[in-house]
Amino acid sequence: MSMSFSAVSVPFMESKVSRPSYLWSSAYQFSLGAPANYLHSESRRQVLLHGGPVHFCRRFCGLKQWIVENLHLQKQKQELGSTNEFRSIKNQLKDHLQEDSNDETTKITSQVEESSVPSFQPHVSVDVSTTSAESPSMPQTLSSKFPYECGEGPTLCIAVIGATGELARGKIFPALFALYYSGFLPENVCIFGYSRKDMTDEDLRSMIASNLTCRVEHQQNCGDRTDIFLRRTYYINGGYDNREGMSKLNVLMKQFEGKSEANRIFYLSVPQEALINVACSVADNAQSLKGWNRVIIEKPFGFDGLSSHRLTQSLLSKFQEKQIYRIDHLLGRNLIENLTVLRFANLVFEPLWNRTYIRNVQVILSEDLGVQAGRYFDGYGIIRDIVHSHILQTIALLAMEPPISLDGEDIRNEKAKLLRSVQKLEPSDVILGQYKARAGDKVDAYMNSLTPTYFAAALYIDNARWDGVPFLIKTGMGLIKHRVEIRIQFHHVPGNVYRERMGHNIDLATNELILRDTPDEAILVRVNNKIPGLGLQLDSPELNLLYKDKYNVEVPDSYEQLLLDVVDGDSHLFLRSDELAAAWNILTPVLSEIDKKNIAPELYELGGRGPVGAYYLWAKHGVPWAED
Repeated sequence: MSMSFSAVSVPFMESKVSRPSYLWSSAYQFSLGAPANYLHSESRRQVLLHGGPVHFCRRFCGLKQWIVENLHLQKQKQELGSTNEFRSIKNQLKDHLQEDSNDETTKITSQVEESSVPSFQPHVSVDVSTTSAESPSMPQTLSSKFPYECGEGPTLCIAVIGATGELARGKIFPALFALYYSGFLPENVCIFGYSRKDMTDEDLRSMIASNLTCRVEHQQNCGDRTDIFLRRTYYINGGYDNREGMSKLNVLMKQFEGKSEANRIFYLSVPQEALINVACSVADNAQSLKGWNRVIIEKPFGFDGLSSHRLTQSLLSKFQEKQIYRIDHLLGRNLIENLTVLRFANLVFEPLWNRTYIRNVQVILSEDLGVQAGRYFDGYGIIRDIVHSHILQTIALLAMEPPISLDGEDIRNEKAKLLRSVQKLEPSDVILGQYKARAGDKVDAYMNSLTPTYFAAALYIDNARWDGVPFLIKTGMGLIKHRVEIRIQFHHVPGNVYRERMGHNIDLATNELILRDTPDEAILVRVNNKIPGLGLQLDSPELNLLYKDKYNVEVPDSYEQLLLDVVDGDSHLFLRSDELAAAWNILTPVLSEIDKKNIAPELYELGGRGPVGAYYLWAKHGVPWAED
C-alpha cells in the first residue's frame, strides 16, 4: 500500500511575529526535498510542504509548535494591554472566507473558531490574507461576544433599529422581554439594539433594564429571567453609513446563528425621512439566507396617497409583500382582536350583522389631557396619524365579509375589499377641530394653526350588507376623558306595543351592543326590561361582561400582541399595500381641501367635549349623540 500527500500551501502575512528557525532552516528544506525558492516565496508569502507522511508530520509539528508558542506570547502581551496578533489573523481569515465559497476552506474556518490552536488537513489551502490590523469598530469574536451556544432548532435574531429612541426604550424592549419571560420567544433568540450613539452592550442593558417588568400573575424566577434576557441583548453602533452598519450587524448575527436555520426580524423604529435608506440597507446587507426575514415599519405610512405609493414601491423593490409588517399599536388591543371572534364564533350576532337590523355604527377614540401628540403630529395631524390606519382598519374588521379561513392573507383580502367599497369622504360630512390652550396648559404649542386634533365624519359603504348604514367616527385629543369603544345601535322594534311605556325619547330604548376598551374593558348589551314591582315600568339596563371581574389576568400591552404576531407570521392586523392605497383613496378629497385651506378646524376647549359641529353632524345622519 502506498500513501502520498499533495502539496499543502500555507500563506502567511508579513507580520512583526518572528518566524522560528525550524520552519525556515535550509537543513529542514533539504529533508523535505523541496528547493529553497519553492519553499518560501517572498512574492506570495507561502510555505509549501512536500514529501511523504513522515516528513509532513515532522513539518506539521514544527508549524504547530510555532503557533502554540506565539499564542502563549500573545496571551502575555494581552495582559499588558497589547493587541492579540492571533485574533487579528483569525478575523482576517474570517473576512477572507466570507468572499470565498470554497467548502473545504469554510471547514477550516469553523475549526479556527472552535479552538485556539488550528488543525490543518492535507489537500487544504489555508489563506490568511494580508490586511490591516483589526479595526476597533468591528464586532468581537464569537467566543467573547456570545458566551453561550445555540441549542438545536432555528435561531431568531431581532434587531431594533433606533434602539436609543423613546419608543424602543419604553415599548419595544419591554414587549420583547415580556414575550421572552412568558415563553413566547425561542430560547435560541438574540436581541440587537442598533443606533448611531457611541455606547456599549452594558450601556444599552442599563438603559432598558428599568423598564422591564414581569407578569403580575407569575413572578417566579423574575430576576434570573431578566438577567438572561439582558445577557442576550447586544448593541451595535451603526455610525452614519447604514450599509456599513448593517454589514456589521449581519456579521454578528451570523456568529450567533452558526449553521442553524436563521430567522430575522428588523424593527425599523426610525424617522420617516430615514426609513427608505435604512430599509434598503437592511435588504442589501443584513438579510438571512438561511431562513425568513420580516421587517416592521412604524406609522405614518406616507403623507398622502402619492408619497405613500412611492414609499410602497421603494419597499417592494427590496422586500416581498409578505415580509413587510406595517404596525399600528392601537390595532394590538384586545378589543380589535375580539372583533372577528365576536362576529364569527357567535350565532346570535352574525345573522344580525347587516343593514336590516343595524341602524348605525359608531367608532370612538378620545384622548384626554394626559396624552400628548407624537413628535411628527404637527405635520401630519389626527387624520394621517389615527384615522388612516387605526379607525379605518377597525371599520374594515367590523364590517368585512367572512373570510374563507383565519389565515392572515384571507382576512386581509376581505379587509381590502371592504375598504374599496367605502365612499370617498365629502368635506360636508367631516368636522375638524383643534384644541385651544389656556394660559399655563402644557400642550404642544408648536402646532401650526391648521393641524387638526379632532376629527368627526360619517362614512358609507357601497355593498349589499351595509347600504345606507352610517359609520360615524369620532376621535380627538385633549378631550374630557380617555375613551375607546365601538357602539352598534340596532333599529327600533317595528310596531312596538310597549312604545308608550318607554317615555318620550324612544332612542334611549334602542338595543345596543357596546364593545369597550377604555375605561374598563367590557362587552355591554343594552336591553329593555321591566322594573321589578307593581305596575309596568320599563328600563334599559346594560348586561355587562366586565373583563377585570371575569378574567383574573393581566392584559398584555398591544406591542406584545403585535410582536408575537410577527414572530408567528400572522399578518391580519398589519396593513397590506392595497389596504394602504384604499385608505388613502377614502381620505384624499378631505386632505386636499385641508391642504388648500378650504377647511379650517373649529376651536374647542382643552378638556372639553370637542367641537359643537360634531353634534350637528350626528343629528344630520339621524344618530343620537353618545354622551361622554
